Amino acid sequence: MQTIFLSYPFERQEPETNIVLAIGYFDGVHRGHQAVIGEAKLLAEELNALPAVMTFHPHPREVLGQANITRYLTPLPEKLEQFSKLGVARAYVMKFDLSFASLTKEEFVHQVLVPLGVRGVVTGFNFTFGRHAAGKADDLEGLGEGHFQARIVQPIQTEGITVSSTHLRQALAEGEMERAARILGRNYLIEGTVVPGDQRGRLMGFPTANLALTQPFLVPRRGVYVVRARVAGKLAPGIMNIGVRPTFSDPTPRERLEVHLLGENADLYGQTMRVEFLHFIREERKFPSVEALIRQIRADKQTAEEWLATSFVE
Repeated sequence: MQTIFLSYPFERQEPETNIVLAIGYFDGVHRGHQAVIGEAKLLAEELNALPAVMTFHPHPREVLGQANITRYLTPLPEKLEQFSKLGVARAYVMKFDLSFASLTKEEFVHQVLVPLGVRGVVTGFNFTFGRHAAGKADDLEGLGEGHFQARIVQPIQTEGITVSSTHLRQALAEGEMERAARILGRNYLIEGTVVPGDQRGRLMGFPTANLALTQPFLVPRRGVYVVRARVAGKLAPGIMNIGVRPTFSDPTPRERLEVHLLGENADLYGQTMRVEFLHFIREERKFPSVEALIRQIRADKQTAEEWLATSFVE
């Protein structure tokens, strides 16, 4: 997949090829976003055009002072990877700044989309564009008349759940990883580099890989999870603890991401690890002693092994 970074205003040039654009912020690249991209691919086939995506960076609401967004369901590199997996041929990453935000809805169409050689545009039903979000998805057909076709994808439901980034964030905040997976169409994941820890897990008989996030991923609810990790080219099941380890009463507690791989005990320092969340086991809590914590970790490990044996489907 080709990735092109744009900022407004960009140089006028003859478009390289006809394209069909799926447009949106696409945080999560969940099933609703996948439906928009899928529709763009279908339209591209009809028009003999290139299937492409336009996303924005950083988050529009953050630039406009509407929210303080520091964690993402899919930070930009992960978002681009998901686009590529969906068969997108080209991704345009439009820098969202105040200059771009000041464009009217008409200017967005005629000074951004038309110069790109757009023959088709596909958005979700709730897409807005232009200054003060004055442009709605329904406006694209009229504004693009003579230049491109416009299609709108309606809300997606899966097993009674409305697919949205908001509902996905709620599922992660509640530790409901199966619900998150239904919204995403895949397991939620984070990525980090394995860094040295304080060896407490190893001393207790449960060596852990301590992760430092490589991108600003949204971290799910604190607690213990059944996970699947990809590291050093291998997939391995494990249990993951997210929390501040209250049993040890650290003077300066900080949130840690620790993965214990089942049946693995390799030296992974410096390796990149991608962790998929499968199932929430329990919330984080303080234990009366280290011995009580060890007993609980053994129970967590058994719970994870039983869950993997009875519930996990590749």
